[in-house]
Amino acid sequence: MGSWNWWRPFVAVVLTVVSAGSIVSITWEKPVTSELRIVGADMSFTLQEEAVGNQVNDNGEALPIEQIMSNNGVNYSRIRLWVDPEPGTSDLAAALTLAQRATDAGMGILLNLHYSDTWADQNAQKLPAAWEDLGKEELESTVHAYSRDVVSAFAEQGTPVGIVQVGNEVSDGMLWSWGKTQLSWGEYWEGFADLYQAGVAGVLAGSGGQPPKIMIHTHAADESASDFLAKVEANGMPFDIIGVTYYPFWSGSLAGFSRSLNILATRFNKDLIVAETGYPWRLDSEPGCDSVVNNVAELPDRRRFTATPEGQAAYFTELRKVIEQVPDNHGLGYFVWEPGWLPGVPAAPGVCNRYANLTMFDWEGNALPAIDSLNPPASPRPTP
Repeated sequence: MGSWNWWRPFVAVVLTVVSAGSIVSITWEKPVTSELRIVGADMSFTLQEEAVGNQVNDNGEALPIEQIMSNNGVNYSRIRLWVDPEPGTSDLAAALTLAQRATDAGMGILLNLHYSDTWADQNAQKLPAAWEDLGKEELESTVHAYSRDVVSAFAEQGTPVGIVQVGNEVSDGMLWSWGKTQLSWGEYWEGFADLYQAGVAGVLAGSGGQPPKIMIHTHAADESASDFLAKVEANGMPFDIIGVTYYPFWSGSLAGFSRSLNILATRFNKDLIVAETGYPWRLDSEPGCDSVVNNVAELPDRRRFTATPEGQAAYFTELRKVIEQVPDNHGLGYFVWEPGWLPGVPAAPGVCNRYANLTMFDWEGNALPAIDSLNPPASPRPTP
C-alpha cells in the first residue's frame, strides 16, 4: 500500500481514475465509531506491568490492555523505544513484542524514538552511553543507521510502523549537546537540523517501501511551539505531522489549548496529534510517592472536570470535541498516555510512578468511566 500504509488501521481509501494520466479522486472513509482518525494509547509499560502481576479488567473480564483499549475504540498504539536501557524497559525486544500485540489487536503503530537510554523530553536529551564519544559526523551516521535498523526490524516482523516520532519533546533539540538549540551564547540550529535529518533519512531507508509519516513532537502547543516550528521549517527539517503534549495541570485550560491548536493548524497547514495527554481521576498519592498532580488548584478547568472518575471521563469527551473542530480537518486525534500504568512499576530504577492517578483503570485494575469516552456508548458505565 506504499505511503498509504500509515492509515491502514482506520480508513478505507477509494481511488477513482478519471482518465489515464489525469485526476485521481480520493475519498477517506472515517471509522463509524469516532469522528477522529486516531484514538490512541501509549501502553509502553505493559510488559513490566504484567511481569509484576498487575492485570486490567473490563466489566469484570481480565484481558490484555491492548485488547481492552481496542474493544473501546483505540486504533493506534504509541510505543516508546530507548537505545540501550535496562533489559525489558523500553528496549527493542520489548517494543517489537508490543508492536506484534498491537497489530494483532487491529492497531496501527506510532514509534516514539527517544534517541536516549532513558527518558528524553524538553528538559533532558541525554546521549546514549555508547554514542557519547562520537564526533558530529559519526553521530549523524549512527543516528541514520540506528533509525534505519529499528524501522526495518518492525517491517521485517510484519508490524510496519505508520508514524514515527523523530525524537521526543524536542522543543530544545535532541542528542545534547550536539543537537541542543538554546545555548548560553545564543541559538544554534545546525546540529539539531543535521541530526534530525539523519534520523528522518534512516527511518525512510528502513521502511521497506512503506514509508511512515514523520511526526515532530513539541512539549507545548503555545506561541513557543509556533516559533519552534517556524525555525524547523526554515532549517529544512521535514515533517508530516505536528505532535504536541497536553496535560492541563502543566499547560493550562482546554479553551486555551484549543486556540493554540487552531493557530498551529492554520499557520503550518499540517495535521496535528495530541501525542500524549492525561487527567487525574483522584488526587491522593501512594505512600512515599507524590502524584504528579495532587492539588485541585493545579487543575485550570477544575469546575468542569473534577478529579474524579466522572470528571476524567468528561475531560476526554471534551478533548475529542476540541480536536474535531481544528480547522481544515487537521485534528487527527490523540494518545492517552499510559492508561494502565498501575502502582508497582517504577518510572526508572529507583524512580517511583508519580502518574498512577492518571490511569484509565483504578488501582485494582478495573476500567474507569473514561474508557467509554474513547468510543462513546449510549449509556456510560458506573464507577467501579
